[in-house]
Amino acid sequence: MSSENMKSGMQQAPARSLLNALGFTQEEIKKPMVGIVSSFNEIVPGHMNIDKIVDAVKLGVAEAGGMPVVFPAIAVCDGIAMGHIGMKYSLVTRDLIADSTECMAIAHQFDALVMVPNCDKNVPGLLMAAARVNVPTVFVSGGPMLAGHVRGKKRSLSSMFEAVGSYAAGTMTEEDVLDYETHVCPTCGSCSGMYTANSMNCLTEALGMGLSGNGTIPAVYSDRLRLAKHAGMAVMELLKKNIRPRDIMTKKAILNALTVDMALGCSTNSMLHLPAIAHEVGFDFDISFANPISEKTPNLCHLAPAGPTYMEDLNEAGGVYAVMKELDDIGLINKDCMTVTGKTIGENIANAVNKNPEVIRPVDNPYSKTGGLAVLKGNLAPDGSVVKRSAVVPEMMAHEGPARVFDREEDAIEAIKGGKIKEGDVVVIRYEGPKGGPGMREMLNPTSAIAGMGLGSTVALITDGRFSGASRGASIGHVSPEAALGGPIALVEEGDIIAIDIPNMTLNLKVSDEELAARKANWKPREPKVTTGYLARYASMVTSGNRGAILEI
Repeated sequence: MSSENMKSGMQQAPARSLLNALGFTQEEIKKPMVGIVSSFNEIVPGHMNIDKIVDAVKLGVAEAGGMPVVFPAIAVCDGIAMGHIGMKYSLVTRDLIADSTECMAIAHQFDALVMVPNCDKNVPGLLMAAARVNVPTVFVSGGPMLAGHVRGKKRSLSSMFEAVGSYAAGTMTEEDVLDYETHVCPTCGSCSGMYTANSMNCLTEALGMGLSGNGTIPAVYSDRLRLAKHAGMAVMELLKKNIRPRDIMTKKAILNALTVDMALGCSTNSMLHLPAIAHEVGFDFDISFANPISEKTPNLCHLAPAGPTYMEDLNEAGGVYAVMKELDDIGLINKDCMTVTGKTIGENIANAVNKNPEVIRPVDNPYSKTGGLAVLKGNLAPDGSVVKRSAVVPEMMAHEGPARVFDREEDAIEAIKGGKIKEGDVVVIRYEGPKGGPGMREMLNPTSAIAGMGLGSTVALITDGRFSGASRGASIGHVSPEAALGGPIALVEEGDIIAIDIPNMTLNLKVSDEELAARKANWKPREPKVTTGYLARYASMVTSGNRGAILEI
């Protein structure tokens, strides 16, 4: 693919006339054309500063001899979409973003791309598009939000959701909630903990697709603008060297990303997005890969919601490269992987320093000897389920309790806030998977309600939906096959005993095989919740969570 196909020769004189209409000079038309994919909008706090980032990228591209051309990508704010029908439209935008970027890039034959995402589905969607289009590409995000401060303590969006649960439990007043409401999100940027947006932006560094600091430099720091300029310059170097995304996002690089994920304690959503990215480069990523990597990878970071540190703290401690250097010291990093710097991962991290062992634990003093995520299997999840075990309290690592079954998120929230869920219960929310939802809603509202009601160390939640990176506790998502496909989660009945064993990576329903077979024989598919528009088309094509909720033609 080359812009010469679009602008050179007599045959393309009409195209050049349209470039003239855009105000391009003859000198500009002769330069390599670099598409800058801007996720700027005025509804997502993580994207409100992206116009400034894009301007800086343009300067970097132009200074290095390219012609920058901006085109848009959409973005949904998961926090604003949470708790109503809007959340059905969150995950599904990942594929819209990938598809529309592919269309724009190939239709206009850009020589190279700079992706400027920030929030949850933007980053994986644009990584998927980068793999498809496969022209030299660099990622530079809008950057994370600074932590808020409430009554002398750092706080973030997860604190806000839990405050709502505390209000329902009667342990917070309306004035208390208002104090949180006006202080937990103090700046632009992706929310300040190790939630999905920041997880995926950090993983761009581990994959080799982003420059150092892309995941951690706060949105409001001037360093972020300098990073954007360097991203613009870097893509021109990649173009000269013909280094492309599929040269960078290899199987080894994806396994590096999964390893770093385990050390950082990233969002469970990374276990949806890494398989989808791998699919685009032809690597069949089974989520069970997570367990052997997790077993040998120490968890080095406890950022919010797992602990009291935030993205600004990780940045000051040395960022993702410092984490990777710790992991490399025990041989866990594939150092020969190429990156957008034109150097290998090994070269990039050689001089990285861990500046704060309280934020990034050294490998000989980890939070745990195993990684942040685990894939659980058993008769309740034959194809797997995912838990962020670094955010689970010790007493819930193994738990048995009676199922409290709900076929909609809203019904579960009503029961939790109404005091109907008791210590020891296992809340099951089903028919919320990729196909059944449709759209696989995040369950931050119910997990936060459980925590806010003071049940975080005694109640588990299991779903074929998914969780926000802000969720904590024994929250097990992506149960596959999902209920809409007749998976075992559809067969659970009120009061059934569910056994969770995170150390042994099992999730079982304590019901006999014969009884489950009888229930299966009587099970009938539900009528689709949505029959028109994009969600209906999405539901007809999407796979279960264990395959990354990819679309099959």
